[in-house]
Amino acid sequence: MSSDVPPEAAARPLRIDPGLRLDQDDLRILQILSRQARVTKSTLAGEIGLSITPTWERVRKLEAAGLIRGYRAVIDWQRLFKTSQVLVQIVLGQHTAASMRTFAQRMADAPEVAFCYATGGGIDYIAMIECSDIAQYQAFMEQLLREDLGIARYSTYVVTKAIRAPGERPLPALDPPREG
Repeated sequence: MSSDVPPEAAARPLRIDPGLRLDQDDLRILQILSRQARVTKSTLAGEIGLSITPTWERVRKLEAAGLIRGYRAVIDWQRLFKTSQVLVQIVLGQHTAASMRTFAQRMADAPEVAFCYATGGGIDYIAMIECSDIAQYQAFMEQLLREDLGIARYSTYVVTKAIRAPGERPLPALDPPREG
């Protein structure tokens, strides 16, 4: 795992849903598959330290439990289409369940929205908008404002370089301590 994890973060235990019955082997399987979904059964079994059949039974159990929701390729859409990526912070004027549900549904339905998170604190949502250029982004935002979704204000941040893109989720508590 990455050495850029602060020591205090690495020492924190992971909180796992108590309704799930997972052991360290299950967690390692999830960690490996999150990095390399195309790993062979025998390689996965070797990394876990079990034979192929019990390892594959564990994978099937994790799929059935909904912990593995699918396998996908990570496509470099930026390279293919030369899109602009824009992060936008959004604050709604009303914080009713209905207004938040309406806004969240609109964002979920918009093909321009790569991701959108509801947040606590000073802003309500953070979204990544992917578009052909800044003019298309601005047209998208103006359309959202015309739809009267209750946006009180928004702040725009143009992505100039991806430092760490979505994908592998670090689980430092699963890594054995390093010698040395």
